[in-house]
Amino acid sequence: MALSNKSFSVEDILSTSGKGFALGLFNDKEIKRIKIFDKRGKPYLRCVSTSKERPAKPEEIVRQLYLWRLINEYAYPKERIFLEKPVYFGSAVHQKAADIVICEEGDPDTAYIIVECKKPKRRDGIEQLKSYCNAEGSPVGVWTNGGEIAFLHRQEPNIFRSLPDIPRADQELADLLEERWDIERLTAENKLVKERLTLKSIILDMENLVLANAGVDAFEEVFKLIYAKLYDEWSAQRHYRGKKYVEFRLYGSTPRQLYERISTLFNKLKLTDFRPQGVFPSGE
Repeated sequence: MALSNKSFSVEDILSTSGKGFALGLFNDKEIKRIKIFDKRGKPYLRCVSTSKERPAKPEEIVRQLYLWRLINEYAYPKERIFLEKPVYFGSAVHQKAADIVICEEGDPDTAYIIVECKKPKRRDGIEQLKSYCNAEGSPVGVWTNGGEIAFLHRQEPNIFRSLPDIPRADQELADLLEERWDIERLTAENKLVKERLTLKSIILDMENLVLANAGVDAFEEVFKLIYAKLYDEWSAQRHYRGKKYVEFRLYGSTPRQLYERISTLFNKLKLTDFRPQGVFPSGE
């Protein structure tokens, strides 16, 4: 069987519109790292994350360039990176998998960063990325077409804000968020007042949406959260100098980080004057 001598380059594959290859996010050195080879007359490349051979399509070239950065500049280990990971909307799987998912450290089933890659010059996909982040609970989303990039922080379902960058592997998302809330801002942004909610409605929502099938006593768990919240505000009023910052807030936290922060508050309250007599049994 005769072997093909056909050769390919990144320029050949991307310069289809006559306007250059639109990879302004990456320099020449980065682009030259992409080695394209002939496989049965078609262009292929070797994935920098999995070492598997993949068709060298324009969007794949963008993905490989960003993968190299995630591994070598942001220092994410390959073990935390998944390609074409299925996205679940409830019990249904979305027809298109996520291009890149970085999982929570130590938890491959929890998405930390989701990346949506498009071929150069395409501008769609931001809403798709947001839907993926909402479905998987990912706090960080990245969209890029090789020439442009957007970093998003999912603050709440359907509420996203721009980020200057994504955290490196040795950082937490909170490190990038300069914004911290103090007692004064907490009072000004009180949802019970601004959105005319009641504490009862919030507790019922938590019981129905979060704890319904958790196999725990919902009242006991909500009770602990309320006391951790009260202690946080009490502590901020009494012990901080200058700004009275609060810790009981979802700012740049993964589920694990948020759990650890609230658990720390709850454990501290049991050792302080705040602990109400007769409320917590011995060993609670």
